[in-house]
Amino acid sequence: MKTIYTCDSDTLKIYSQKIKVCGHPVRLKILCFIKTGAPCVKEMWECLDQPQPVISQHLAVLKENGVVSSEIDGNKRIYKIIDPFVDNMLTLIAECITNDADTKVTEK
Repeated sequence: MKTIYTCDSDTLKIYSQKIKVCGHPVRLKILCFIKTGAPCVKEMWECLDQPQPVISQHLAVLKENGVVSSEIDGNKRIYKIIDPFVDNMLTLIAECITNDADTKVTEK
């Protein structure tokens, strides 16, 4: 039996906003970094080759929209993903990237 999914407008609006917030390339990279090890802001801006204020602004948007939270650990602010939808989306993206890489290796 085939499962039929229904998506009401209000639910789609919520998920659309989450995708929009996470869809910016810098924010998506930030989320990938957080997912793989919850680095502090300094590590993020060094790895992403972006100025610290740029990273902080993107983190603020993610935090304001309930995607991430932060904790202070000594003199570091550590971020973690708190939105289950976003966490699952990042897992799927990582799987797709892995599958694409495997396909490219197999094609050679």
